[in-house]
Amino acid sequence: MAKVDALPQATTESGGLRRDVGLIGLMWASVGSIIGSGWLYGAEKAVVVAGPAAIISWVIGAVAIVLLALVHAELGGMFPVAGGTARYPHYAFGGLAGMSFGWFAWLQAATVAPIEVEAMIGYAGHWKWAQSLQHTDGTLTTSGFVTAVALMAVFVGVNFFGVRALAHTNSAATWWKIAVPLAAIFIIAIGNFHTSNFTSEGFAPFGAKGILGAISTSGIIFALLGFEQAIQLAGESRNPKRDLPRATLGSVAIGAVIYILLQVVFIAALPHASFAHGWAKLDFVGISGPWAGLATLVGLGWLGWVLYVDAIISPGGTGLIYTTATSRVSFGLAKNGYAPKAFAKTDRRGVPWFGLIMSFVTGVICFLPFPSWHALVGFITSASVLMYAGAPLAYGVFADRLPHHERPYRLPGGRIISPLSFVVANLIIYWTGWDTLWRLGFAILLGYVLLGSYAWYATATRKPDAPRMDFKAAQWLPAYLLGLGLISWLGGFGGGRGSIPLWWDILVVAAFSLGIYYWAKAVASRPEAIERSIDEVVVTDAPAH
Repeated sequence: MAKVDALPQATTESGGLRRDVGLIGLMWASVGSIIGSGWLYGAEKAVVVAGPAAIISWVIGAVAIVLLALVHAELGGMFPVAGGTARYPHYAFGGLAGMSFGWFAWLQAATVAPIEVEAMIGYAGHWKWAQSLQHTDGTLTTSGFVTAVALMAVFVGVNFFGVRALAHTNSAATWWKIAVPLAAIFIIAIGNFHTSNFTSEGFAPFGAKGILGAISTSGIIFALLGFEQAIQLAGESRNPKRDLPRATLGSVAIGAVIYILLQVVFIAALPHASFAHGWAKLDFVGISGPWAGLATLVGLGWLGWVLYVDAIISPGGTGLIYTTATSRVSFGLAKNGYAPKAFAKTDRRGVPWFGLIMSFVTGVICFLPFPSWHALVGFITSASVLMYAGAPLAYGVFADRLPHHERPYRLPGGRIISPLSFVVANLIIYWTGWDTLWRLGFAILLGYVLLGSYAWYATATRKPDAPRMDFKAAQWLPAYLLGLGLISWLGGFGGGRGSIPLWWDILVVAAFSLGIYYWAKAVASRPEAIERSIDEVVVTDAPAH
């Protein structure tokens, strides 16, 4: 079996990626993704859904993401390859599962950059010159569409300079993105921290359902997403075995602390008049840009201007790194044989140029009159967590099938944390609600049509890289997707029928998840098949120096 730390060296002309990114570059790639437009909107949206108990929602969301990040940290050290989240299920369950989770990964990555662009344009509406860029329903005008396309072109252009230029650009933006929220937290809290705000209209006015619903629908999980960017860049890390676990866990810790503090200060700083009619009717001048509006409301107009500037930089940095991630996921899909080899071609800088072009095209499509930033948060959350759910499943298989494989980072209690993280991932998806999940189902079907058609073509034409669709090892997958959709339809979140009462629905999701987890482990690929997949795919990612 090929050792990851003994990969043969390749040249960029042969399709290798350059190992130019260190620990800070990896960590800042993840932190830069975590702190994007989510911090600008998340606190306001969460408190409207859950009241001051939104703090509990953030804590639960952070714990959930930590569980998933811990699993990814071990897998990232074991298999430091580009687009890792799209590959672990491939190793563990063969072609069908690999293709499915690869599509989930690409779907969420490809749609984040255009959403961040829409957030930039939305906040820019504070300035008179930018008010003509959006209609009143949040969709783009003709001039807004042109502006959005131009911003996407900037993201793609920076990526074409190579991963080293990207790391430097993103690192500079991320220092700013960390400093501004921290400054807002402490400056606004001084003299504007009213402890009575946490109880005057009830700490949890919408009960447990509000707390749980806020996790998925108000932008909490969306805000905390992004730790996987270090994993996606594993094929370009100078020292992946040492740096990947540190970057993954470090980025989650930084993001969680900042977001929880933001929620606490946002609640405490609000004048009572803004929520005197209840948290669901929260309103104040400038609420369309919640943090900048709040700063102005409490007499910190200069800080409000800084935050309006940050509303361009923070989403811009996140959009930049997700443009990178999209091309790396499609690179991984092509290496696994699920997509045309054009996606795996790199230029002399080691950049997957065709994948970047396609990420630009996808962004342009997303700028058509689709729902606003807020309406799309639930969709991106469910697609992202569905992608993450493949990692705990793969972890369980590797723990059984590859017990002696080198693990630079070994997760303590991994055999317990792995199924627990799978349960938590499915709860987050369930809390997103039926109205979102049925739309996600259509997107999943589209992926099966596109990738499945290419896999059929590759097999029919006897291409040497045609993927082996191991239906036996992935027999649990249709039951998983359809079963989760059925539970959502019967549940009480986001348009569900309400046939399963609150708390009982959590037990149903947990029991269903554990059944799928152990079923998947039982029928997974045999050790020799896993090793063959690693030998065939990991070695082809040989880095170029």
